Amino acid sequence: MAAKKKIANGNIEARLASLRADFAALQSDMKGLYGDVSEVASERAAQAMKSAEDIADRAVALAEEAAKEGKALALEYKDGAEEWAEENAEELRAHVRAQPLQSLLIAGGIGVFLGAIFLRR
Repeated sequence: MAAKKKIANGNIEARLASLRADFAALQSDMKGLYGDVSEVASERAAQAMKSAEDIADRAVALAEEAAKEGKALALEYKDGAEEWAEENAEELRAHVRAQPLQSLLIAGGIGVFLGAIFLRR
């Protein structure tokens, strides 16, 4: 019976030694995996940052282009408004001279309307 215990203890010790070796190998593998995951995560983060920079550059370029187009369009409207004002200024002056009271009431009504709109904020 003592021989059986000795064999059993030796068998258990061998199994424990085997488990310790497996555990050490597992720890080593986990450390390697952690290093690999960190490296992959760093590479992915760098790729994401590069993509974000590219998108930001494209957005800036699009915004600059839209600003240029908007400025050109505003200049066109400004020129058109100036032209219209020059063409119709004399006619408007003649109308105001012919009917000053009506012109004054219209201007006052427009002022009240705009005041109501702007004071609503």
